[in-house]
Amino acid sequence: MSSRFSNEIKAEAKRLGFFSCGIAKAERVSQEVENHLRQWLADGMNADMEWMGNYLDKRMDPRLLMDGLKSIVSVAMNYAPTQRLPQDQPQIAAYALGQDYHEVMKQRLHRLAAFIYGEDRLKDANYRVFVDSGPVLERYWAVRAGLGWVGKNRQLIIPHAGSMFFLGELFLDFETDYDRPIADRCGACTKCIDHCPTRALSPNHDFNSTLCLSYQTIENRKELSEEAKKAMGNVIYGCDRCQAACPWNRFATPSDIPEFQPKPELLRMTRDNWKNLSVEDYRRLFKGSAVKRVKYKGLMRNISTLFSEGE
Repeated sequence: MSSRFSNEIKAEAKRLGFFSCGIAKAERVSQEVENHLRQWLADGMNADMEWMGNYLDKRMDPRLLMDGLKSIVSVAMNYAPTQRLPQDQPQIAAYALGQDYHEVMKQRLHRLAAFIYGEDRLKDANYRVFVDSGPVLERYWAVRAGLGWVGKNRQLIIPHAGSMFFLGELFLDFETDYDRPIADRCGACTKCIDHCPTRALSPNHDFNSTLCLSYQTIENRKELSEEAKKAMGNVIYGCDRCQAACPWNRFATPSDIPEFQPKPELLRMTRDNWKNLSVEDYRRLFKGSAVKRVKYKGLMRNISTLFSEGE
């Protein structure tokens, strides 16, 4: 395939609402990345998220995920909020204010595949779509595809755009022109590390999941750690403090993706509404939302902790 077709893929990705798109050659990840991931897992930095250690062979070599894989199209979709919850009310991480990104992005990636292979041949085409849904090192491939670099906050940072992006991949069975990685531009800045309330981030770019407020308030099914209780402030789902501190996010522009806009009912929630949130309210308010991941019990744990710590 020619560079012209590579450019056509990127143009169609932009038309479909993806902020950025790049293409990398499918191959085994670098030895440095493999060694770091294996050591990170051996050190228990993944907390009790054991799935992160599953299918390591496929994480290291995506060609094991699809026969004939030649190219990996990496895309980023902007979720920077147009509206936020009132500052004096309980907060939810920006990425979860709208609908669950998994299906939104998957649908558009399948449409990108239809553009590439043709609607009439899509059913028999050899391709795969991933959105945080398989053993794929999404940030690694975004870097290889030239979208940005992995910052000290462990997020992909896109130059002059910031880090508030969802990532996805489209696996293709043909070769094309490939993009070059972008150099790390964090420099000596450590603002994300300095602003991490639980010290989950460290200067050597490592990351301790157990300490992270996002892990504690979302993935953790047990009681919140004492450190998390003290540091959560007014947040009941996730944490955006490392991103809020990142200078690159001053370039962030509000997302125009309709599905990522918060429901009016969510914006109207008050402290009393949160305190008295029923199962029915929870289901209605977060239908099709990533917040469903924490389940009603987990969200109420967070809400109860917030009010007990703050009162």
